[in-house]
Amino acid sequence: MVDGNLIATHKGLVTKGHFGDFQMHVEWKTPEDPSKAPKPGDIGNSGLYIMRRYELQVYDSYSCKIYADGSAGAIYGQTPPLVNVCRKPGEWQSFDIVFTAPVFDGEKLASPARITVFHNGVLIQNDTEILGPTKHKQARPWVAHPAKQPIVFQAHGSPVAYRNIWIREL
Repeated sequence: MVDGNLIATHKGLVTKGHFGDFQMHVEWKTPEDPSKAPKPGDIGNSGLYIMRRYELQVYDSYSCKIYADGSAGAIYGQTPPLVNVCRKPGEWQSFDIVFTAPVFDGEKLASPARITVFHNGVLIQNDTEILGPTKHKQARPWVAHPAKQPIVFQAHGSPVAYRNIWIREL
């Protein structure tokens, strides 16, 4: 923690609580000087791993244009955001998220996960179906898991800061 903010640097941050369906607000900012990143993929790179497996990407998409499904607000490796509304590096940004957890009937998927995201007040994911666990350049099959799991704030070698985080179960 630095100045009251959580910093995702070399270790991921994991919630103590476990969540299924929820509404969440989180504010985040990428480092002010993107030129200090060792490579473009490290520029403000983090993410929210919902249920430890469905990543909502956090990234400095203001300074660095990366593949669409890796940009800020993307369901990583699956669905790009509807629009890029990133602010300059070092400025606070917000995600407002409504997440519906997948439902399993035994080992079979009965209903996929869905997500709606507002980035800085702008709709960027509109009741988007999540296609399974997220992974770079790889489609992964659904695997049954508990109805509630923690959220992981990914560490990717870039000191992304988080604050004003709240979550409520739906």
